Amino acid sequence: MTNKLNISLEDAPLNSFHKKLAIYSSGAPFLDGYILSIIGVVLMQLSQALQLTELEEGLVAAASLVGMFFGGFVGGLFTDKLGRKTLYVLVLVMLAVFSLGQFWVTSAWALITLRLLLGVAIGADHPLATSLLAEFLPKKQRGSILASLVMMWFVGAAVAYVAGELILRSMGPEAWRWALASAVVPAVLFLIMRAGTPESARWLLSKGRTREADNVIKKVYGDGFSISDLPEPPAKRHVTVWSLFHSSYGKRIFFVSIFWTCSIIPQFAIYAFAPKILAAMGLTGQLAAWGAVAITIIFVFGCLLGVKLINPLGRRNMLMHSFLWSGLALLLLGLFPDGAAVLTLMLFGSYALFIGGAQVLQYVYPNELFPTEIRGSAVGLATSLSRIGAAIGTYLVPISLSSIGIANTMIAAFGISMVGLFFTWLMAPETRSLDLAKASAA
Repeated sequence: MTNKLNISLEDAPLNSFHKKLAIYSSGAPFLDGYILSIIGVVLMQLSQALQLTELEEGLVAAASLVGMFFGGFVGGLFTDKLGRKTLYVLVLVMLAVFSLGQFWVTSAWALITLRLLLGVAIGADHPLATSLLAEFLPKKQRGSILASLVMMWFVGAAVAYVAGELILRSMGPEAWRWALASAVVPAVLFLIMRAGTPESARWLLSKGRTREADNVIKKVYGDGFSISDLPEPPAKRHVTVWSLFHSSYGKRIFFVSIFWTCSIIPQFAIYAFAPKILAAMGLTGQLAAWGAVAITIIFVFGCLLGVKLINPLGRRNMLMHSFLWSGLALLLLGLFPDGAAVLTLMLFGSYALFIGGAQVLQYVYPNELFPTEIRGSAVGLATSLSRIGAAIGTYLVPISLSSIGIANTMIAAFGISMVGLFFTWLMAPETRSLDLAKASAA
């Protein structure tokens, strides 16, 4: 392969490496969705088996989100300082070990501890996997492929719901142990696939390691390409992690954290307690269980729609529409909590479909708005900050359902969506036509 036309790597066509890297990197959101959602499937049986109090039940559901708060920022710092690929494999080892350890828990606090550690590993995987992928992708496909990674969160969640239901039906009173430990299977599969992934050429270049960066580019694109074809100037100005807390990058991290938080608080609450929420609205038994599965599948279609619209509609417009229409679905759920089962499922399905636009931008905006030197830290910090709200929201759901009722809980979720809409209108930039260096320039 030669580069006779001096094509920038930002405009180079997708090759097999890009496609494989996208699949390998999808392990982060897939396992995130699987591990966080499987707990909702088994929570009722688990609660009875370990005799959980309402407090312990909330902590079990929220522990992984708390762990992601620590893992996201620490993982981001680590990948910016020592490279993308170091943790790329290690986090999957951690995920496999901690998932398997859940099989033998005998107390609430043992399970809470393991769920916390799983969250740390998941949080660390987000910044390194998405940063590595973003730094290799060409401009035209960057948004849609990064967006499709978020869709894998819902694929993982859907698989968790289906696998969890099948395990609960076939493994008896200890089925919850098998369901929680089942995450070891995809963790090991992704671990095998990721072995041998090269370091990011952009990261190497930002550290002044030009020869290594050039070797990576030639390995990926062919001998006709070199670092001169990469629009990432070597030895850039000194941008440190402290830039995330002031000036223009401080405003960007605030925007990313706000929109990410407002998009996932209702989502995580619904995922962790979907059967319980549906039961509170009059859907019980098999209808509640399979209704939760149907809603999860619609989430996947919502994300697929977001992936298709991200370039023609643009980042900013898609995010505003997503918050508006998904928020209205939550408002109607709050206004009509005793509606017919079909209406309830349709409104939950509408929320799941429309929120897809906001969900798919969770990996796009953070990776596009920050330079290579602090990209991992920015994605990690945004992950961490968003999980504070998500953990609080998830923890408060069972308390909210029992204290203020399902109607007010849904109206509160609507309010959160409107906060996301306001800050999107106020602060969201448009980056669809920019290469990575220009999009991330302050």
